[in-house]
Order: sequence, then C-alpha cells, then structure tokens
Amino acid sequence: MPQEQLLALLSGITNNVKPNETPGMDCALVATRHPGLFLISTTDFFFPNVEHPFTQGRIAAANVLSDLYANGVVEVDTVLMLLAVSLDMEAPARDVVARELIRGFTAAVAAAGASVTGGQTVKNPWPIIGGVASATVREGELVRPGRAAPGNVLVLTKPLGTQVAANAWQWRGQVTPAGARNWPKVAHFLTEAAAGAMYDAAISSMTRLNRAAAAAMRAHGATSATDVTGFGLLGHARNLAAHNTSGRVRFRIHTLPCIANAAAVDAAVGGTFRLALGLSAETSGGLLVALPNAAAAAAFIAEVQAADGAPAWVVGDVLAAEEGAESDAVVAEDARVLDV
Repeated sequence: MPQEQLLALLSGITNNVKPNETPGMDCALVATRHPGLFLISTTDFFFPNVEHPFTQGRIAAANVLSDLYANGVVEVDTVLMLLAVSLDMEAPARDVVARELIRGFTAAVAAAGASVTGGQTVKNPWPIIGGVASATVREGELVRPGRAAPGNVLVLTKPLGTQVAANAWQWRGQVTPAGARNWPKVAHFLTEAAAGAMYDAAISSMTRLNRAAAAAMRAHGATSATDVTGFGLLGHARNLAAHNTSGRVRFRIHTLPCIANAAAVDAAVGGTFRLALGLSAETSGGLLVALPNAAAAAAFIAEVQAADGAPAWVVGDVLAAEEGAESDAVVAEDARVLDV
C-alpha cells in the first residue's frame, strides 16, 4: 500500500502506547510486565517476485528478520511462518512450490540462528510466504530509531533497484503485456545476459541477511536506523526523520547506489519505478543507518564488508531542519546515481 494511503488510514486511530514504546517504525517495541525487558516483533509477507520458490522463501524470511535488525537486534528468539498455498496451480506443482517455499524460509531463519516454531497456512489464488519474528531484549541490545543529530552520516548497506531488476528479467521474451510494452524500450542497451546479471545481483542482495549490519550498528554507535523496503529509500528516510525524538532534522540523500543498469532501465520506461527519486520499492533491502561521523561510518562500512563480502555506501548526511520546518528527508537535486 502506498505510504500516503497507509498514513491516511491510520490517522485519528489511537491506542494505548506508552512513552518508551515505538509504534509507526519497523517493529512494534513494547515494554513487558517484567521490568527492563521489551518484546520486539514484526510481520511481513509476499507474493513471489522471483522464479524459484526456494529462493523466494529465503527472501521472505530475510525481509521479515530485517525489521528486527534495523533496531540493532541480532539474536531473534522465534519466527512464525505465514503460508498461502496456491489454488490456481495443479496439485503436483502446488505441492512442490509449497514445500520449496517452506524449505527456503526455514533455511534463512536457521542461518539467522533462530527457528520456525509455528504459523498459519491458508489457500489463496497466489502463493504467499512470510512470517512474524520476535525477540525479548533489554535496552542495551537496541538501537532505537529517533536519535539522529546534525553532523551524522547516512550509510546504506544494500544497493537499490531490486524491483527494477526483477521486472526487467520478467520482460524478456515479451510474453506478458508488460514485457511487450517495455522490453522494446530497453532492448537496444540491455541484452538478456545483462538482464540476467541484474536479476542475479538482486537475488544476491535480497537473500542476504542484515544481521552483520545490525551487529556493526551497535558496535559503532549508530544513532538511528531503518530498513529500506516498500516505501523506497526516501520514503523510509522520511519516516525515520519524522520519528526523530532528539530534535528536528533533515536527512539529505546525495548518492543513490543502484544495481548496474537499473537506473537506465527505469529511465527508458519513463521513470515508472521512480528509482532516481529514491521512491522505488525494494524487497529485503539494506539498512539505512545514521552514524555519528565520517570515521564511524567508515569503520561501520569496513566491518559490514568484511562480514558480508559486499559493499556499503555513504549516501547522505543529517542536517538541522530549517527554522520552523518539521523533520524530513530529501534527495538532493544533484544526487549522484551510482551503478554498482
């Protein structure tokens, strides 16, 4: 659901939220009845955006876990799985797909050091996979959102463009209306091999856990963080800025690291995905992390690269909000699009 529509639905709805609880961000963080202990939990689910069900299960689990990682939580206590078995598939294919979705999901959860302990299964026209992740934590195990300050540096731990890459791969062969409409617009510069490379890069990114980045956040004094998913980099940056409790701030994004060719593909189809605006939806995207200064950002990036074997980038900075202005985030007019 678009961010504006969701916020409109939530407007005026109140519930009994305590001062040390954080609704509206990546996770529900609530104080338990046991002094000093918090329950942190999140939920998410997807219909497939890749071709292999095992891989889709891994992506779904990585995305569910990412919300906890965005709060600095490294150890996840338990995960429940949500599964919709497709009504529109013939029984043999349906059974294979359902089993592979389950295998991929549980494999990713196991890689995170957790386990799937229950869930719910239904029938649905589309296959769907997702879950609920939760942990019990103390304050010292958290990086709470909302403590960014002017002078902080913004780092992104995964490239943008996963939605563009997945769609470009589906367009090849022009067997769907979207393919027939869009592939001729990109075929003069995007070969099928190049589309495959984009698709592989997106899968590599989407299946990678943000666990190492969560640990590095705590080690290097992160002041605030969020993960980048359906609202895009700018949408999630705006939400993070809006929830800043340490003062009014302005997040300025000056660099957009994108999967190679993703920005060119989006431009060729008229900016449909709004990638250059920072608004392209991502699946299992990276963490956007505010770190105290450039030295902390460099140390954080080095630790994440050593752990994951993949790069991270300084993408912006935190400024004081202009006089009378609310906290917000912007993509700079001269923002650099970086093919990676």
